[in-house]
Amino acid sequence: MTAVPPPETARGGASLSQQALQAQTGLLPYALMAFAVSLPIYVWAGGHAPNAAWMSASFVVFAIAWGMFYAVVNWLKEPAAQDLRRRARVQLLAGLIWAAAPLQLAAFAEAAGPARETLLMISLAAGVMCLVFTAPWLPSLLVVGTAAVAGPLFALTWRATNADAMHLAWGGTALAFALALMVNRILRSQFALAAEREGLMAERAEQAEAARRLARSKSDLVATLSDEIRNGLTGVAHVLAAAAGRGGRAAPSREQLAAGLDAVNDLLSVLNTTLDAETAEAGRLSVQLEPIDVVAIARDLVSAHRLAAAAKGLEISLHLGADLAPTLHPSADLGAAIGDPARVRQVLAALIGNAVRFTLRGRVEVRIGLPAGGRLAIEIADTGPGLSEDELALAFQPFQRIARTSAGTSGAGLGLTLARQLARLMGGGLSAHSAAGVGSCFTIELPYEAQASIPPPLSAEDQALAADRPRLRILVAEDDGLSAATLRSHLEQLGHKVAHAADGGRAVELNRVCDFDVLMVAASAASDGPHIMAQIRKLDGAAGRTPLVALIGGDPGEAEESLAAGASAVLRKPFTMPALARALADALAVKACANDRDVA
Repeated sequence: MTAVPPPETARGGASLSQQALQAQTGLLPYALMAFAVSLPIYVWAGGHAPNAAWMSASFVVFAIAWGMFYAVVNWLKEPAAQDLRRRARVQLLAGLIWAAAPLQLAAFAEAAGPARETLLMISLAAGVMCLVFTAPWLPSLLVVGTAAVAGPLFALTWRATNADAMHLAWGGTALAFALALMVNRILRSQFALAAEREGLMAERAEQAEAARRLARSKSDLVATLSDEIRNGLTGVAHVLAAAAGRGGRAAPSREQLAAGLDAVNDLLSVLNTTLDAETAEAGRLSVQLEPIDVVAIARDLVSAHRLAAAAKGLEISLHLGADLAPTLHPSADLGAAIGDPARVRQVLAALIGNAVRFTLRGRVEVRIGLPAGGRLAIEIADTGPGLSEDELALAFQPFQRIARTSAGTSGAGLGLTLARQLARLMGGGLSAHSAAGVGSCFTIELPYEAQASIPPPLSAEDQALAADRPRLRILVAEDDGLSAATLRSHLEQLGHKVAHAADGGRAVELNRVCDFDVLMVAASAASDGPHIMAQIRKLDGAAGRTPLVALIGGDPGEAEESLAAGASAVLRKPFTMPALARALADALAVKACANDRDVA
């Protein structure tokens, strides 16, 4: 059997084959009509042949072809007809059965005596009709069309009693074949245009859907944050008004200050989670993978949440699997999980915080183990209200909160969404199972490498050297007054001396004439941070080698631009005190950017 050419795989190629097959299927009724109209002419001419009784064989072939036609039409309604390769084979086989009809006519005409040439020309006309109806699909035209005209042409050429009739038959067949190929080419061009149009329409529909999703995301973002921002800022405003003595109010109590601080922390948590989720949705969130001590991170977070758990009468504990127990020994070297330390801490803090927040009685357990599969599993289990299957699926949707369990609590409804995205970015995953009225268990899986080692903590000698390090002279180039004041407060808490330049030009001039140990420059586009850093690096002498810390807003592009402009280290806002100290240490440790002034 002749092999079927595979459907095209180029853009729109599968659609071309599908359209060609559909066009050929649409011509089947007309092909049957043409054969039905021609049948009386054939019967009349065959009636003058001495072997007229053999016409019954032609009728048998016609009956088989008609039956095949109805079988193919019914099969095209089945789901299996959606397979283009299978459909191509079926239609090709059905066409070959129809091509057997002209062959049978030629065999009958060969012994028809005086009616031979007439019947052979009729059988050739039937073959030419096959050329017409197979024109939409090129494989069918080349295989079925050739088979349909081969029998009559062979008979006319093998015993040519009339040379003029033979030449007419070959010329007419060649012309019909050429016209069929031209029609096929025109149809293929039309099919290609139709396929391209369908592709453009599908692309436009995808873009429209993406625009609708973006609009819904922005609407949900505004709706979610409006209440959180209003409530948080209102509480802070009341506390600050009392502290400023406005309206004759007394100074705020310690409880009021603590409530204001909690409101600020909740607001910052909501904003940070929202910004991270939007950055991850845009595909611009990056992680720095390295061996991490998950046990130490979990232990710190369990200790940090112990007070809140005790206030609610909850028991919170950390459990290590038997395969991880030896890691408590300092000399153990059993491998390490791979992840971003800050992001792992962020995910675990969110999950443990949720467990403590939503659990009213019972306990919260953090379990760490090494299941099969070369991954480290961290389970956060609680005896809280639990979630049904529908509620659990909804909880992982952005900006969705479960009304039954989250009433009276703050949040943007993005914690679990962001946690899953971060886990996937680190090569792991986040899964959960829960039962209403029983509790929930969230499992984070991280890659685990048996040959990796966790960097050892600072020795007592190194800690002493760090504690004895002289205070630094730091210039802050930040055009936002509140951000500059916050950064100054943090740096002064670390014991450093701080100067502030409100614009980049002033920072360049101050660094030219003054002796600073570190420069901290905002890298946002509004402050033109990369340009300022490039200008500083162009200064002569030691001023051009001053360590630079770029203050970025979390966009990976800002970090790359800053490092390309000459930054020694980057610090992402909002930052913590340890992150600030680490960024200063990283900047001072870069030998290529260190100046020749003594900072040790």
